[in-house]
This record gives sequence, C-alpha cells and structure tokens, in this order.
Amino acid sequence: MDRRIRKSREAIIGAFIQLIGEKNFEQITINEIAERANVSRGTVYLHYTDKYDLLDQCIRTHFVQLIDSCLPCGEQALFPTAESLRYTFRYLDDHASFYAAALANQGVPAFRNRLQAVLLRGFDKQVDMSGINRGMEKGILVQFLAVAMTGMIEHLVTRATTYSAAELAEQVWALMERNQMVPQVQLTP
Repeated sequence: MDRRIRKSREAIIGAFIQLIGEKNFEQITINEIAERANVSRGTVYLHYTDKYDLLDQCIRTHFVQLIDSCLPCGEQALFPTAESLRYTFRYLDDHASFYAAALANQGVPAFRNRLQAVLLRGFDKQVDMSGINRGMEKGILVQFLAVAMTGMIEHLVTRATTYSAAELAEQVWALMERNQMVPQVQLTP
C-alpha cells in the first residue's frame, strides 16, 4: 500500500478512535473525523463509504489482530497456552484506546456483542465437559465464560485494574485451568 494512503488511513482511524472515546458514535460526523485527522472530507470518503463502514472496518481489523494474537502458529484453541493468553492481554493493553472506546461507547453496542460472539465460538470448541464440568449445561457454561472474559478484557482496557496485563493473564489462566478450559496437550507415545 502506498505510504500516503496508509498515513491517511491511520490518521482517519486515529481520529475516529479519539472521537469514539469522547462522544456517542451516533453524534460523530464525517466532517469531525476529517477535521481531527487533518484530511479532507473527500479523503475520508475515498477510503470509507460512511462512518458505519469505518466502524465496521476498525472492528474487523482489530478482531482479526485479536484472534491472531490468541491463535499463534495456526493453533485451533482460543488460548492454546498461557503464553498466548499473556500475548493477547499485551495486545489488548497496547490497543486499549480502541477497545475501551468501543466497549464504553453507547452508540457501539454491536462491538460488545461481536466480541462475545468471537469468545463464544472459541470457548465452545474447547471447554472440557468432563470432570468438574460433568452434568453442567455446556451452553450456559460457555456463555458464562464468554461474558466473564469480556468483562476481564474491559477491566484491562479501561485501566480499572492495578494489575499488569501479564499479571491479569496469569490469574485468568488459573481460572481457565480450574474450569477445564485449557486445551489438553495430547502426548503421543
């Protein structure tokens, strides 16, 4: 991608994220985004059809990066190792401005729903229903875990915790182990 195009997109996205952190999404205008990004209104429309397209592309880009941080090297489990969870929490911490703004903004309720849907799909594939989870309704357990993880993500990105991303990841990993959510390593003889 051309360097000027990349710089324009980065400026537009940066301005958009700042505005989401300051005001309700529905109140944000293309003019405000362009002014904050120091580009023309036409430049914004060159890259995005409207603010909804910009929001969708921001969410999609961040979710792809989030999922990539959860699934290193083509793994299938949502958080295959404690290290992948630490890496994911570091990623979230590094991109906290976007995640905090999107989670807190009343005009972007779809963001929380999409985040939970990603977590639901991942947890549904890996929750072990034997042992302490035997007899539990899997759908309820998976929903509980997805909502809990969303809450932990929000806790991290809104800076509501005094723990570092690594410390929080360690605690969450311990909780995942307790609930038999950690993928079991298959040892071959």
